[in-house]
Amino acid sequence: MNLNTVEAGFRPTDDGRCAVGARGMIATQSAQATEAGWSMLEAGGNAVDAAVAAAFVLGVTEPQASGLGGQTMMLVGRKEGVIAVDGSSRAPSLAHSSAIYKRDRSVGYRAATVPSTPATLAYVHRCYGQLPWQAVLEPAIVYADSGYTITRLQQRLLAREQQHFEQVDSQSGLKRFFKNGEPYQEGEVFKQPELARVLRRLADKGVEEFYRGTIAKEIDADMRQNGGLLRYDDLAFIPYPIEREPLVKPYRGLEIYTMPPPGSGRTLLFALMMIDMIPLDRRIEDEATRYLLFVRILRKALLERSDRPFDPNFFPQIAGDADMLDPAYSRECLAEILRDVDRSILPFIPSEDELSGETTHLSVMDEAGMAVSLTQSIERVYGSKAVAEGLGFLYNNYLCDFDYNLPEHPFYLRPNAVPWATVSPTVVFHEGQVWMAVGSPGSERVISTLALFLQRVADYGMSIDQAMQAPRIHCSLGGRVSLEVGRFAESLVPFLERKGFRVDPREDHSFYLGCIQAVVCRHDGKGFQGVADVRRDGAARGLG
Repeated sequence: MNLNTVEAGFRPTDDGRCAVGARGMIATQSAQATEAGWSMLEAGGNAVDAAVAAAFVLGVTEPQASGLGGQTMMLVGRKEGVIAVDGSSRAPSLAHSSAIYKRDRSVGYRAATVPSTPATLAYVHRCYGQLPWQAVLEPAIVYADSGYTITRLQQRLLAREQQHFEQVDSQSGLKRFFKNGEPYQEGEVFKQPELARVLRRLADKGVEEFYRGTIAKEIDADMRQNGGLLRYDDLAFIPYPIEREPLVKPYRGLEIYTMPPPGSGRTLLFALMMIDMIPLDRRIEDEATRYLLFVRILRKALLERSDRPFDPNFFPQIAGDADMLDPAYSRECLAEILRDVDRSILPFIPSEDELSGETTHLSVMDEAGMAVSLTQSIERVYGSKAVAEGLGFLYNNYLCDFDYNLPEHPFYLRPNAVPWATVSPTVVFHEGQVWMAVGSPGSERVISTLALFLQRVADYGMSIDQAMQAPRIHCSLGGRVSLEVGRFAESLVPFLERKGFRVDPREDHSFYLGCIQAVVCRHDGKGFQGVADVRRDGAARGLG
């Protein structure tokens, strides 16, 4: 691929969605979080300081997507290499399949796992940050105390989720996130004094206060009062993250590092490996056929994920003999797809002996070459819809991500198990140097969003702003194709329906179809580029 073409096509915008900088860059899904991360870089902090500060602010200003009650995963890339930080939450000791009814898995106190975001952010800051702990927490405290302005997107999500908030018997979420029983309106200021007090306590006493101090005791009391499963004992066993080896595969001359299990980097790499096997000079020019190939590849990747669940902590069983990331197996799967889509390419893919062995996201890079790609969530939009009494944060609903039917399944619900995740924070290297940090929220749409974005950059030479704004398409495991229907040719929908797919039309720049946050360190050393997806709130900002 030609990096000169990709980088030269970039255009900053006045709305802050696309930005350039000389000494660093950050992109998040909240303008306030971007400002907080930028201020850490300006104060001499590194990319980890900026990421941690921004992540805490996202829990304040984007509560529909993340917060103290959720979980966080990330990749940290440096010249020395890349580490994957697995900040999975954990099932409470009282959680087992017979104790969780289907209605309890997504709404209310019984849906929550042990929050891991505070422990994960504290860990990476202690190990890799430079600025004082109090300094990186201060922006979140300010926004919780002074408030922030409700966006149009948040007003719409509150209205959409109101019925679910009302299902919580205590009405704890409804009381705090609604005004006199109605959603806050766009432009109104929303303050969270309880959350501000909790963040101050974390700043003053450290993260242990959340898990072994008075905060933990208050969570225990709140759970007992409302029939929840979390207990002080669960919190006291602090869910510090595990550092893992990232997964890495080549793609069009780039090195793609991404999240290992329990994240979904395997699925992303499996899709990219199949795309990478199609020579660039054999690209399909017919748009309908090209997107048919993409949705078939994506659906196959999701099927492989479903068939090959893998929990590195407990049961590393694999269904079948083939390794999902074995190039020979990828070639076999691609050949099967091409026989149906476009047989003419089959002779040009390498033979086996030619092969060599609602969530939020932020991306940040600093001048020294450190990159952070961080994805965190409270699972569904506004999590469990239940707020910790007197503490101001929403509990997650990650118990809906476990298996409840097959005891042999790696993610079957058992005490202290971790949930299955779709997150795929990604760092891209070029010729041994960090070039890009990128990621997206969106549940299973994370894979299609990232694969399509990277394909458009590497295969079609789009700049990152062009690739971010380009129309999106996704195929579910069940064969439902979701797409920004007004941005594709009218003939695509009937074409896909004739091929046996169910079509799910979505609006232009759909919230549903992911949200790219990407930053690039120009390979010629002339600064940084960043984008915050137009599909949700957010901003990118460069330093210098």
